[in-house]
Amino acid sequence: MSTSILSSVLPAGFRTAAVPLLEVVGGGLAVPLLGGRRVRFANLDYAASAPALTDVAGHLQDLLPYCASVHRGAGYTAQVSTAVYEKARRTLRGFVGGREDDEVIFTRNATDALNLLAGCLPGRGSGGEVLYLDIEHHANLLPWQRLPHRSLSVRSTLAETLAALEAELAEGRTALLAVTGASHVTGELFPVAEAARLAHRYGARIVVDAAQLAAHRRIGMAADDIDYLALSGSKLYAPFGAGALIGRGDWLDAGRPYLAGGGAVRRVRLETASWATGPARHEAGSPNLMGVAALAKAAEVLADLDPAAWQRHEGALHSYLMTGLGSLPGVSVHRIFPEDSPGTAGIVNFSVAGYDAGLVAAYLSAEHGVGLRDGKFCAHPLLNRLGLPSGSLRASFGLGSRLDDAARLVAGVDALLREGLRHDYVIECGRWVPAEETRPFPDWAPPLPGTAGAAPADS
Repeated sequence: MSTSILSSVLPAGFRTAAVPLLEVVGGGLAVPLLGGRRVRFANLDYAASAPALTDVAGHLQDLLPYCASVHRGAGYTAQVSTAVYEKARRTLRGFVGGREDDEVIFTRNATDALNLLAGCLPGRGSGGEVLYLDIEHHANLLPWQRLPHRSLSVRSTLAETLAALEAELAEGRTALLAVTGASHVTGELFPVAEAARLAHRYGARIVVDAAQLAAHRRIGMAADDIDYLALSGSKLYAPFGAGALIGRGDWLDAGRPYLAGGGAVRRVRLETASWATGPARHEAGSPNLMGVAALAKAAEVLADLDPAAWQRHEGALHSYLMTGLGSLPGVSVHRIFPEDSPGTAGIVNFSVAGYDAGLVAAYLSAEHGVGLRDGKFCAHPLLNRLGLPSGSLRASFGLGSRLDDAARLVAGVDALLREGLRHDYVIECGRWVPAEETRPFPDWAPPLPGTAGAAPADS
């Protein structure tokens, strides 16, 4: 199945997706296939870890000679490093449309940010409850299980789900509503502005897991009245180990310091300490300057994008995959709200009848040079709800993707259905792999880790 076959069903202007909207590091990377041939890698795993923008990589090269201690040095390079680090807070706050007094706390990732917020809820252990949906990433579910909490199962439609959500909030027991901005499994957007309005009507606050949303849509925290927002650089074209929690300072300033260590205190005695307020309260230790600088630079680049061009590019890729995969016999495309979703980010979730998802992913990699995710996506309750207890496949894309990536995936699945596997595959360490692996790693790369380094099969 070729690009031209599906061109008639693509939205107007789809040809803009023939080339990347922004250049990413590794966009032209050639990878080996079984049999010795090499092809350009079709990276359809952006939702896990998006490649770095070339502008981000260039910025880090400029910064590296000046990399020094932040907040702790009088030297010239330390002053430059501190200025870069603190400017990043303003950049991130502006990128998500935050309020002037919103705190920006740098973390390792969105998971880290949500765990930090969980330690700052007033009356931890005895106060109001945290309410979350059964469609969340484990990062927006597991931290709340340590606190008074309850969950809400989504209904068959979005309208019914919002009605059920309001009914739960109306009981007056909720201190914090935790919702995703865009599903990391299906890409469907959640109406966070409406959810915030409902939460505030009944005296609760809202936190939005924006790990996926921020990489696909502009956010307006102040405009949508979002209290807290968590994001991750690994999804935002800055995979250098930084994320952020952004939001109202009162809970954060009164909450338990996330890390006990240097920089988080005003004064220390041998038996007691006086803790700082503001971001310093939760950022003890030497900060990840390069990660934070990368995150801020990515935000600057994305903020300059034309939102309409951004949505046209990803919309064309999404339409192509939905149409192409949906036209293949035995392929099912999965959604949470099939009828009334308010929009979709750059993710398509699907399964192939008669084939284990991990086997399909291994086949697409080894025989077609396509990289995507298989499994349960750290969303076991949602996969169970979708009737996929063994997992499914997720194709995710973004600003560095092109139409050929989507076409390669559709053609690969089509070939699997028509011709079957051309090579044998076995399960090792919980993952499907070629029975005879002939693809060489780069000379500098270590061998694939064994059981100790393998991810759980049900992840």
